[in-house]
This record gives sequence, C-alpha cells and structure tokens, in this order.
Amino acid sequence: MPDPGVSFKRDLSEWRVALVAWRLLVLQAADPVVGAGMTEHSTYRAHPWRRIEHTLGSGRRLFYQDADALRREVARLNRSHKRIRGTMPDGQPYDARDAATRVWVLLTLFECVVAMRRLGGDPYDSAQLELAYREFKEAIAAFDLPGAELPKTAADLPAYFARYTREKLEFTESTRYLLDDMLREAPRPRRLWFLGDAGWRITRLLVARVIRELTVADLPPAVRQRLGLARTRRGALLSAVLHRGAGAVVPLLPDRVRYRSPEEEQPPRRLRLQHGDARGSRVDRFFREVLDQTGDGFITVHDLRAMAHNVCWQLELDEDAEARLYRAFDGWWEQLRAAMDANGDGKVSREEFTAATLAGLDQDEAYLEQGLLPALRAVFVAADTDGSGFLEFDEYRAVFGGPRVHPAELSHGFRQLDTDGDGRITLEEFLRGFTEFFTARADSTSGAQLLGRP
Repeated sequence: MPDPGVSFKRDLSEWRVALVAWRLLVLQAADPVVGAGMTEHSTYRAHPWRRIEHTLGSGRRLFYQDADALRREVARLNRSHKRIRGTMPDGQPYDARDAATRVWVLLTLFECVVAMRRLGGDPYDSAQLELAYREFKEAIAAFDLPGAELPKTAADLPAYFARYTREKLEFTESTRYLLDDMLREAPRPRRLWFLGDAGWRITRLLVARVIRELTVADLPPAVRQRLGLARTRRGALLSAVLHRGAGAVVPLLPDRVRYRSPEEEQPPRRLRLQHGDARGSRVDRFFREVLDQTGDGFITVHDLRAMAHNVCWQLELDEDAEARLYRAFDGWWEQLRAAMDANGDGKVSREEFTAATLAGLDQDEAYLEQGLLPALRAVFVAADTDGSGFLEFDEYRAVFGGPRVHPAELSHGFRQLDTDGDGRITLEEFLRGFTEFFTARADSTSGAQLLGRP
C-alpha cells in the first residue's frame, strides 16, 4: 500500500538534502544552456553563498508558500531569465527561457530528492514515487511548461534522464568550476566566522576534496560516463558512510530539528571592520566588493547587469520598473566601456578602473554624472516602494541588506547617508553620500564609510 504520508515537499525540507546539493548544481550546470548562463551571468564566483541563499529562498517560495507567493516567484524567475541569453562557446545561441532547459533544471531537483532517499537506505517504492511526482508536478504547474517536455508519470523519468544525458549533457566550464575550483576559492561562510581567514583557507581545501569525491560518487553512472568522471573507492565509501549514517540518524530527530523551516531566520555574521584610506583605496575596494560580481578580476556588461538583477530580485519590481533599472545600469556600463576599455575586448580590469576613475574625477567635476549617479537614481526610485521620495530604513534594508550583511553594518551605512538624522534618506543625501565615497580625500568624511568604517 502507498504511504499516505509521503511528501516530496517534506523530504525536500530535510537537512540531509545538503548531501545532494552539490550533485544538483553539477547536474544542472552540465546542461550547456545552464552552463553558459552561469559563466556569463551568474555571480557564483564572487558571491557563492549569496547565490545559494537566493536559490534556497526561491525554492522556499516555490514549494512552501501560498499560491500568491508562488505566482510572484514564478513571475520573478521569468523576468530574470528573460535577460539570460547569449552565445555558447560553440557559437550557438542560448536562452534561459528554453523550455527543455527549464524542465531539466526543475526535474533535477526532484531527482536529487529521490536520490537522497535511495542513497540513505529508504527509497521510495513505486507507489510512493508516483505520489511524490504528482505533488511535484502540482507545485511547478505555475511555470506553464509544455506538456510534451515534462514526463507524464514517474515511471517515465528513467527514460527521460537517459535520453537527456545522452543527447544534451556536456562537461561544461561551469561543471568543471563547481567540481574543481569553486570551493577552493570560496570566501568564508558567515556561520564559520570563528575559523578566521587562515582557518578557513585550510578547511575549504578539505571540504572541496570531500564534496568532489562525494558528488562524483553520487552522480548517476550514465552522467559520470558522459562527463568523463570516475568514481573512486574512497568516494564510494564516503558516500555510503555519509548517506547511510544520515539516513539512520536524521529520521530519529524531532521534526523541529529534522526539517528546515521555510522561514528560517539566519544568525548574523560577526562584524568585521574594514580599513581603507584615500580615494585610490576606496575605488579599488569598490571594484572588488561591488562591481566585480563574477569575481574574475574584470568588469563586463554582465557584472553591471548582475547588480541590476540583485536589486530587482530583492524588490519584486514589475516589468517596466525592471526595464528602467536595467537601462540605467547598461548606460553606466557604456560609460565605463567607452572610457576604460582601451583594447575593445569588453572587459575592464581593476587597475584600469581605478586609474581611469581617479583621472576622471580630477579632470571633470561631473564625471560621476556620466554613469554612476544615473544608475543610483534608478536604484533609489526602485527602492522607494511607497513613492514618498524618501528611503525609510526598511526600504534601504531591502536593497542593501542580506544574510551576509551584519545588522550593525547596515545601520552604519544608513546613518552615513542620513546626514540630517531624521531617520530617512532623501535622493540628494543618497547621491551625495556616494559622491563623497569617490571624491573625499579624507576618510573622516561620512560618505567615505559606506562600505565600512575606516
């Protein structure tokens, strides 16, 4: 008899799903469209934990919230994916709205939950699998995917995965980066503040090795063969110990411990004060911490669009408001490209940005008005959700806050902009603060502290 209590959503919320999380990312990145989109548009390299937070947050809204929250999340994803398009390394165009790719991304999530149960020693039986798949399909119905792309029953899934693996998957650059480099380069997660930078550098090497061995061992054999990956004995043993151990222990835990809460509050990161002096140091820091969204040491149009995307993501803007914001950031990029991209390769290095910005500030008092300030005006207008002409703290927090920003840092930044201390920021104060960040020669000026106290 099928288990009446089986629930895909409940299984997805188990903490042991973390054991198959990297496996999920690798399966998705092996699709050439996803891989190209990650390489050109994603901020995983510079901000991996923020992107994972966004992904988890999106999953909570898709599977654990009411119908209205689900509708808004699907609309948000559709708007953001509309801008993820370009040309793959083989010259073929790609578009994240491709129906087959979207189905693959969603089905890998279902497949990974199935794998979590199987590897943990408590697999779905055939009836349970059909019930879980039916629940999953009901949850993703809001995406309005073509019926021809989505397998009708769980019994059809093995043939679908075999065909898609054989015909579509590749060892993309994004797949290679996830397996070989990402965890070796990742910044310290806020929950591991106690390790310090030196401790994290050692820890992440061990973590990277374990995650790679586990992920490769857990991939379906056909996928490993397609990607040219080999399962080691060490990886097989690691997989058996971790999954079987978690499968035996986790179900014994009380539900409040066993399952992630859909609205879980994250503890704040320890405040680490930054040091900076003079305009050159601040401009260099702005490049590293703000502009270089992809973390490759250069800024391109994709970095500026990633910044616009992050603002849109937080504010749930409508299509017209999103378009205005993207136009402003595209205009900023055009100003940077024209002034700094000397060889025309579509990239600006940190050295080029710092030198050209300082020269521009010295030569033209209106230099920031050519790109940065129009983009900031667009951010202000978008963040001013009630149209009052001011940014209240909640509106400021929606754009500039996040799980990696300590509340004290957020409050400090707000106070730097709220120069008259009335508890709200005008557009004039907003623009003046950022102007002072770039132009003030002394770090005692309030605007110089927008990225932290000197």
